[in-house]
Amino acid sequence: ASPTSLLECLAMTLSVPVSASSNAGEPLLAVRDLHVAYGGIQAVKRLDMVLHPGELVSLIGANGAGKTTTLKAICGLLKPQSGEVRYQGQSLLGQGPWDLVSQGLVMVPEGRGIFARMTIDENLRMGAYLRKDGEVEADLAAVYQRFPRLKERHKQLAGTLSGGEQQMLAMGRALLARPKLLLLDEPSMGLSPIMVDLIFEVVRDVSQQGVTVLLVEQNAHRALELADRAYVLDSGECVLEGPARELLGNPQVQAAYLGG
Repeated sequence: ASPTSLLECLAMTLSVPVSASSNAGEPLLAVRDLHVAYGGIQAVKRLDMVLHPGELVSLIGANGAGKTTTLKAICGLLKPQSGEVRYQGQSLLGQGPWDLVSQGLVMVPEGRGIFARMTIDENLRMGAYLRKDGEVEADLAAVYQRFPRLKERHKQLAGTLSGGEQQMLAMGRALLARPKLLLLDEPSMGLSPIMVDLIFEVVRDVSQQGVTVLLVEQNAHRALELADRAYVLDSGECVLEGPARELLGNPQVQAAYLGG
């Protein structure tokens, strides 16, 4: 039978099949046969995905494809119907986000999730709340060095910041948790082009420092430029995966997601 959709055609043209991975060794994160529903709506179905230590992996797709739902299921904000999520070789099912931060799994949610009535400094220190080491002050100084605007306004209430400044704050708070795996949900949404460049520069730098990153991003072109590998979701299913550069250069991916 002939393919029934552009995405099926697209998947047939790429050399890397769905559910393949070129990395050897034990994955840091493994999602197997994941199913998640909102009421009667099946938001994610049969999802398989792996992230290896140090990778920057992007999850792209149209609005409503299941990207945010996937992140929420990974970090314990949503309970899957079935399937398995394993992190560092251990199952995450039944654990909440509060259990995972101390294990190095940290999420920057869509909408930033800052504490509006707390100061910038208080927000950042909340990222280190569970840490027992003596290097919090050094890490705080590093965040302020990365985001000088936050340092200038460190006593200002977070709710008075612009959208871009709030995104800086959310990223800085996550970094103070010292993540091993950082989940980013639409970090560039609603930001000015200059701020988008800054946020993507931070994501790249964090990845180069060895933090594994799973990036959900509506700006598919920028996400594919940045990532090592990518997964494409359509109606809750992974229809395609492969090296990000290969997907970026594929004419059918460009037509479906990149405005080509």
